[in-house]
Amino acid sequence: MVVNQPYNIFNMTINFKLLAVLVVIPSILSAQSVPTPEVLPFDPSVRTGKLANGFTYYIRHNEEPKSRVTFYLANKVGSVLETDDQRGLAHFMEHMSFNGTTHYPKNELVNYLQKTGVRFGADLNAYTSFDETVYQLPIPSDKPEIVQHGLQIMRDWAQEATLDPVEINKERGVVLEEKRLGKGAAERMRRQYFPTLLNNSIYAQRIPIGTDEVLNNFKPETIKQFYRDWYRPDLQALIVVGDIDVDAMEKEVKAKFGDLKNPENEKPRPKYTVPLTGKNQFMAVTDPEMTSTAVQVIMKQPELVLHTTEDYRTGIIRELFNMMLADRFSDLQRRADPPFLGGGAGVGGFLGGLDNYSVSVTAKPGEIEKGFKAAWRVNDQAMRFGFTATELDRAKVAYLNQYEIALKEKDKTPSDSYVKEYLQYFLKGNASPGITYEYNLVKADLSGIALDEVNAYAKTNLKTTDRDVLIMAPEKDKASLPGSDVFNGWIKTVDDENITAYHDETSKESLLKTQPVAGKIMKEQRDAKLNITTLTLSNGIKVLLKPTDFKNDEILFSGSSAGGTSLYSDADFQSASAANIVPSFGAGNYNNTVLSKYLSGKKFSVRTAISERSQSVSGSSTVADLEAALQMLYAYITEPRKDTVLFEGLISRSKAGLANRGDNPATVFADTSAAVLSNYNVRRTGPSLEKLNQVSLDKAYQVYKERFADESGFTFVFTGSIDSAAIRPLLEKYIAGLPSLHKNEQAKDLHLNIPAGKITKTVYKGTEPKATVNLVFSGPFDYSFDNDLRMDALKETLQIRLIERLREDESGVYSPSVRAGTAKYPEARFSLNISFGCAPQNVEKLIASALDEISKIRTDGPLQVNLDKFKVENQRSIEVQLKSNGFWLGYISGQLQNKEALDQINHYTDTANKITTADIKAMAAKYLSGKNYIRLVLLPETSK
Repeated sequence: MVVNQPYNIFNMTINFKLLAVLVVIPSILSAQSVPTPEVLPFDPSVRTGKLANGFTYYIRHNEEPKSRVTFYLANKVGSVLETDDQRGLAHFMEHMSFNGTTHYPKNELVNYLQKTGVRFGADLNAYTSFDETVYQLPIPSDKPEIVQHGLQIMRDWAQEATLDPVEINKERGVVLEEKRLGKGAAERMRRQYFPTLLNNSIYAQRIPIGTDEVLNNFKPETIKQFYRDWYRPDLQALIVVGDIDVDAMEKEVKAKFGDLKNPENEKPRPKYTVPLTGKNQFMAVTDPEMTSTAVQVIMKQPELVLHTTEDYRTGIIRELFNMMLADRFSDLQRRADPPFLGGGAGVGGFLGGLDNYSVSVTAKPGEIEKGFKAAWRVNDQAMRFGFTATELDRAKVAYLNQYEIALKEKDKTPSDSYVKEYLQYFLKGNASPGITYEYNLVKADLSGIALDEVNAYAKTNLKTTDRDVLIMAPEKDKASLPGSDVFNGWIKTVDDENITAYHDETSKESLLKTQPVAGKIMKEQRDAKLNITTLTLSNGIKVLLKPTDFKNDEILFSGSSAGGTSLYSDADFQSASAANIVPSFGAGNYNNTVLSKYLSGKKFSVRTAISERSQSVSGSSTVADLEAALQMLYAYITEPRKDTVLFEGLISRSKAGLANRGDNPATVFADTSAAVLSNYNVRRTGPSLEKLNQVSLDKAYQVYKERFADESGFTFVFTGSIDSAAIRPLLEKYIAGLPSLHKNEQAKDLHLNIPAGKITKTVYKGTEPKATVNLVFSGPFDYSFDNDLRMDALKETLQIRLIERLREDESGVYSPSVRAGTAKYPEARFSLNISFGCAPQNVEKLIASALDEISKIRTDGPLQVNLDKFKVENQRSIEVQLKSNGFWLGYISGQLQNKEALDQINHYTDTANKITTADIKAMAAKYLSGKNYIRLVLLPETSK
């Protein structure tokens, strides 16, 4: 189901590379003698067991977040188990689990959970794939009755769906609308190449979303038979991680799930695979709505899951290989005239028991040969000459860093992370030994992995059999595409070239050209209730410190001041907007290439940004790397670089990327919507060649320098693992040392508002029978803390009703969305947006239904039950957010920018709880009157 993320296989495109290290390929032989591999243990912190009926469980106590528990019900049941007349019913069954069970008839399951603070789609969800169906349920654990209901829901999902024929027929429309959302160029091409790519295996015939014929016509008994055959305890597991008593939970699980029954004369659960045929295959597919030419050479190989220490070591080598190869492709794209729009290579998971090594490229228009040869040349260079010692050292440091961070946060790891790890252990057998064991294994293995071993491993991936070539291109380019012989000739040409070894460009210089002149802390104020200290520095900058213990080793920071691109004319806007690319040129003594390599082994990130009304800097760091992060910040602000070669490359790629943009219906609709909502202002309309031609490197660089020349108006916020004493000298050196001119600049009000009045715009584009609807309400807003919460309540109660009516009652949409936003500056305004996809013939009916629900709220207010759902959802959400460094960084920064009191968060729950249905009725009457209403609709060209 996965609300707001419709099922689409491989995102309807193929990209099999660079997947997680937990799926590994066969080990290669090393010249060194290695001990007999040990089987990796399972994490001893997890209580696991198997009941007499075959039902498996995994239980772990974890308090991140506190007073929460996450349940997953995993089923080794997916679309490959369907018969021809059941195609799509594994996924349909997942939907039906939310539409009536023994203890929760019809929609009562969703209704009950919403009353406990669980959001449908965002929290309560499920997904179906080829080989599994997984249900997820995060709930509060501070009330025993809610936990008991959670267990009962899992038990009902396991074997007690009622499959009422009435509910089945209602859900047909919902599933068909989910299927409709996936239609388009990528899906049409996938239908052409999937049978060949998957070697005509059952996977090619069992796309989880199913077929229209089956979904429209199957009999209730057909899905009931699928349910009886496959939803059974010997194919199921319950995963429970959270703030619970493990002993008590295990007792409950045994009692609740021990009586699940396996069917008599049960069918064996077959294990399907994609067979390796030894053949090489060539596929070239086109579509009129495809906007670029993509090429992949896919070399399939057997998959090995992570069972032993040897497997684990091979997995590390594989990931080091992927990291170094990715860096080389990044180097290639830094040229003045990059040979392609994008390219890459790496080893990753495939499907049906296979991995693959893939070399891929998205070519510039008309340059498929040039682009592919450039990508294959990177591949050949790595295979012939291997990698360098400096490349491997950087990769090892970066790889180990991930595990060091995870180990330090061992007791602050979110429950969801554990759940997903145990899910893969159950479904695929990927080992889960625990972070302490893994860290020690990684540290030991990395020290023993030699460059020769990695280089030897690289060559094992290059195959001349089981190699598929896939080309996807615009229909208009069909005649110019190569055939199999021509394409193989390109490969041979590169293979025969006299390629030289890779040169790893590094620098021994320090990052900064000039060390900052330290300033001083001039003033200090402390808010004991919020635990926030405000420092005023000698250059005028203010710094707010909020130490927390939410993470063991995490510091987040951001700083901003008013100004932005609003201070530049329309004539200079394109260059001003392009100023954001300046940091990509490098900083201080390091050009882009050297800087990228310098950053690869660091546990921090820093970004600068210039938006319409401000310039800002933000980042994250561990405690040990905070000084390095602040050095990077100082370099970006005071020592930016100008790089003509990189600039020309970026502009070249951007121009090439615009080709065929107008052939994509979704892009055309998005560009049209942006133009209408901005009253066709040049600052908000979509990209174009004309706009790119206006960008000047000199002007962009000048704007960047100007925006960061005066830091006196900046306010910085730091949250996380802050040592208030240790951070002070760093602030004095790197923040108080920033330049200040005391200009007191303010952003300009450009009056770029959504136009007033009633506007209708219909775009006719595309061939699929699908429509997209966007309804926008906007206008002036009485901004206040209370009204902001009321608008949020209005949005949420409307969202609940639109799901109930448009989806559940009318079966006309998959996932209607309501989004609301308010702003205090430069003018207090709001916007509320309703969007959904549907069949073209249902557009008018569904718009009428949506407007009718708005009218009901304007006239009568929302139902009290829906307002109560909003309140409890909000309360449960804020409880978790208050324990997040990211929340506090965003909240404090937002309050400062809006010039609002920092203690408003202390009144959040009380204010939300005081909201009444009359308040929401008044909000709807005032802001959703229809006086300012824009209707945007995308229809297929045949609807004209």
